[in-house]
Amino acid sequence: MSIYVDGTTRVIVQGITGRDGSFHTRQMMAYGTRVVAGVTPGKGGRRFDGPDGMEVPVHDTVADAVAETGANASVIYVPPAFAAGAIMEAADAGVGFIVCVTEGIPVLDMTRAHALARDRGCRVLGPNCPGIICPDKTTLGIIPGSIVTRGPVGLISRSGTLTYEAVHHLTRDGLGQTTCVGIGGDPLIGTSFVDCLAAFAEDPETEAAVMIGEIGGTAEQEAAAWVSANLDIPVVGFIAGRTAPPGTRMGHAGAIISGSSGTAAEKTRAFEDNGIRVAKRPAEIAALVRESLGG
Repeated sequence: MSIYVDGTTRVIVQGITGRDGSFHTRQMMAYGTRVVAGVTPGKGGRRFDGPDGMEVPVHDTVADAVAETGANASVIYVPPAFAAGAIMEAADAGVGFIVCVTEGIPVLDMTRAHALARDRGCRVLGPNCPGIICPDKTTLGIIPGSIVTRGPVGLISRSGTLTYEAVHHLTRDGLGQTTCVGIGGDPLIGTSFVDCLAAFAEDPETEAAVMIGEIGGTAEQEAAAWVSANLDIPVVGFIAGRTAPPGTRMGHAGAIISGSSGTAAEKTRAFEDNGIRVAKRPAEIAALVRESLGG
């Protein structure tokens, strides 16, 4: 199985005619994602040309796209000034799962967008995230399909590039994945480590989980406590930023250290205290997962 999305998920792309939206939509369609429509205001009535002769209609609004196609998920490739509005438009239209790849969205905008999405009962993944991929089923976002393979490991990460590196090491070591989720590195995100871990706990095919964290905030500590109290499958962790000099500002807006709570040392200690094995380098993750699975 997989979490949140699968091969039956019907996807619309907001910003489908832009440079990034059109490129990644074609990648998603080539992988097998059921992209059923696109949305670009002012370009409704056109057709978007996908790979191998596939094409989908373009609509002016999300509401129109949902009404015509029955879409239940959206991927957003919209500039930062308009991305929070795109999330709210999708939520208002009844889209249940919204992936926002856009980075650089003002925090105040996201405060309003997350509140409205919660009121509408929608799940937001991101913003500033690479999305989600279920090997051999579907991909929503920008995670390359070439690096994944089907298997028993669920992966959750705050970092896009470290998602790719960790998945690459797992695949190369013969450890496939059920679902790989990039939750995003912004201070305010819609889906947390705990949300994903709880979903993996309900998935009978996920036999182990990998958490990729980074300095800043307390999300990793909260997830570690949840794992100890609620999760029966083994978890392997990695914390990025262990060698960052004190006072260094990292790339993600969420990588802000307050006192000692957001340091790599504190997060690593929280992992270890709650039974999570910690890799010192991404290349060690696969070996620790294999050992945790007893093989």
